[in-house]
Amino acid sequence: MPDLYRLFAALFLACLSTLAHGERLRIVTDPWPPYVYQENGEAKGIDYEVTAEVFKRLGIEVQWQFLPWKRCLAMVEQGLADGVLDIFKTEQRDAQLFYPSEPLSHVEFVLFQANARPHAIRHLEDLKGLTVGTAPGYTYGPAFADSPDFKREPAPTLEANLGKLQLGRIDLLVTDRRVGRHVIKSLGLEQQVSELGLVIDRQPQFLAVRRNAGMDLLAQRFAAELRRFKQEPAYAELNARYAGAEVNIPQTVEQQERSTH
Repeated sequence: MPDLYRLFAALFLACLSTLAHGERLRIVTDPWPPYVYQENGEAKGIDYEVTAEVFKRLGIEVQWQFLPWKRCLAMVEQGLADGVLDIFKTEQRDAQLFYPSEPLSHVEFVLFQANARPHAIRHLEDLKGLTVGTAPGYTYGPAFADSPDFKREPAPTLEANLGKLQLGRIDLLVTDRRVGRHVIKSLGLEQQVSELGLVIDRQPQFLAVRRNAGMDLLAQRFAAELRRFKQEPAYAELNARYAGAEVNIPQTVEQQERSTH
């Protein structure tokens, strides 16, 4: 065994030993179905299940906590949590977090419209004069955020934005494609609300761990095992299941500042 490999193995074992003394790896997140959420007290979601399977294969036990997004970030910053699930990668967080090289999923922010009031939107410029419902703390990319041609109107929940859309108080709303589809289906609005083709912004989502001794090696091992799992039929089956599953989650609060960190 090469000396460098011996060193990596020793450091990773030291990391596992540290986790063992702390009993479990502490991961925080907030509900954002279908990626991660709770239903009848049970944790679910495509990214949750993938992450849980990868940690199981690595032999690491995880303690999960569902908290408001800002509290999740504060707990990681204060060393009260070891990692956070479904976070965007930014330069501001690089000094504090290790990110695996393999993302869990990709978010695509798209527009939704009321079928009773359709709009022909192919380019961002086509939003001129319209009002678009947003979630507080999101930026949706600089082109969307900085455009002076249309109005951005925040609402505390996706359900609230859907209500405003149906009432004609906003012309369109923007949210993640998967989140929008699931919430619209759970509310029975498939015949009243439809998705437009324009993609406002794309972002990869990660499991990130705080910068601590051995955690960079844990992130590397996680990425390697995640890549292996993505090549297996079980991963495709999991994606297919959540693509067609209905998620009944009342008041789906969009993750605060998710696209700004």
